[in-house]
Amino acid sequence: MTSGLPFHPEQPVNPACEVSALENLVQQGWRQPHIETSFITTLPAAERFSDVRFDWNRLLEKDPEQQLTGWLFLKLLALIYFAAFCSLSVQINGLAGPGGILPFEELLNNAERSMGASAWLRLPTLFWIDAGDTALLGATILGMLLSVLLFLNIRPRLSLLLMFLLYLSLFHAGQIFMSFQWDYLLMETGLLALFVVGGPSRLVIFMFHWLLFRLRFLSGISKLLSGDPTWSGMTALNYYFETQPLPHAGAWYAHQLPEWMLQAGVGLTFFAELVVPFFIFLPRRFRLFAAGVTILIQLLIIATSNHNFINLLTILLCLFLLDDRIVGRLLPGRIRKRIGQDTHAERRQGIGVVVVSAVILSASIPGAVGLSLNTRLPDTLQNWMIQVSHFGVGNVYHIFPTMQTERQELIIEGSNDSVNWYPYLFRYKPHELDRRPPVNIPHQPRLDWMIWFVPPRSPENLYWFDRFMHNLWTGNPRVTGLLRYNPFPHRPPRYLRVLVYRYKFTTDKEREITGNWWKAEYLGQFHEVAPRRP
Repeated sequence: MTSGLPFHPEQPVNPACEVSALENLVQQGWRQPHIETSFITTLPAAERFSDVRFDWNRLLEKDPEQQLTGWLFLKLLALIYFAAFCSLSVQINGLAGPGGILPFEELLNNAERSMGASAWLRLPTLFWIDAGDTALLGATILGMLLSVLLFLNIRPRLSLLLMFLLYLSLFHAGQIFMSFQWDYLLMETGLLALFVVGGPSRLVIFMFHWLLFRLRFLSGISKLLSGDPTWSGMTALNYYFETQPLPHAGAWYAHQLPEWMLQAGVGLTFFAELVVPFFIFLPRRFRLFAAGVTILIQLLIIATSNHNFINLLTILLCLFLLDDRIVGRLLPGRIRKRIGQDTHAERRQGIGVVVVSAVILSASIPGAVGLSLNTRLPDTLQNWMIQVSHFGVGNVYHIFPTMQTERQELIIEGSNDSVNWYPYLFRYKPHELDRRPPVNIPHQPRLDWMIWFVPPRSPENLYWFDRFMHNLWTGNPRVTGLLRYNPFPHRPPRYLRVLVYRYKFTTDKEREITGNWWKAEYLGQFHEVAPRRP
């Protein structure tokens, strides 16, 4: 199913591009000694290759072509971090506070009772100290302040470390509301960014290339392996714009495109996700082509979809496919000079980047291989991947492996007499037929988004949805504050019901006549309607 939920290492996983990745690593980090061929044949095997060794010094040295790029990368990452923390600040208490839908305190208490001290490794979070409203909200505000410090280049490494710890803590606090692929992407990017301060090394650049490769290639291969008929039949975009979780007005216009153009879009998607990622590890002209295609795809997605900050973050990762020759043209001369002065202090990075890279590679390579080969990994590897994922890194990405062909909208209504019913309105989820679908980028309205996952009726989604309905029935202001309109602001209703409608975009002519963006067909009450598939 899922466009946003993370891949679980328990499922079959697999990557294919290790050869190209390692070839690039060889080109950048291995020392190729000159050895006389006739002499080699006379040496024992062990002695023959004794001089072929890994040049760690070169691998850990700054990449001289990525210093301006690294500076710009940190500035833009600060803006994305700010948007992510700001987005959480207006909803974290309603989602995970003591009076929220899924109070994090409950999970921490249950985890400590069942797992003891090991719960700290399973849930690495600062909120073991305090998971109250003030602590949760304070973490988001502190994250915003730290992102400002990073943007201003004030204690950048400390700011990045603290932001990573804060976001990791909020990631666990949000539970299912935070278990999205963009959250993993931001955490791994933020952790690697620690080693961009002062100028990135060749190893750091490779790790960013590997992250971007995983995001793009694994999303493509998962579409092929899913067996989804809309991807194999080249019709996925016939449904995507209409059935995505939170479409904006651009999706309506894209949905009106002729079918041949939509099918061409599917072909472009496969090319961009299955072929272009390998260009990341090739010489400069190929990397520039990969950056251009990837950025183009991300801009098209932004123009037609509400996917918070993930597309902006993907574009940011493409920066390291460029180099200072290109980035330097965008920066004034005085800034280029100042950056050059700031990056002379550290010529070589220490053991920290090696340890972080080794941990990420040890989890992400098996996961990528497992997904690409569609095979189950040994339990030892899967357990290691799960443990590493608890720290927000090594995720196996799979964006939209299957496509929904029908949009089921849940309309929640309340009543005091079971005769007159009044709807609760969400901030971004479709409801009124004539309301222009709003843009929420880079904000991520997590309750609105999660409602999209309820119609298939998986146990984990029914659990939080029942908790949400209970909070509406009791009139909990923490939860009703997440909504655009609460029809019972003074006293909660006696009755609640959930109606299911099939929503479709109107055509050009229908919208010209009615002014509506949507048309709706009543399917019945939630318990009467068959689960949506997929």
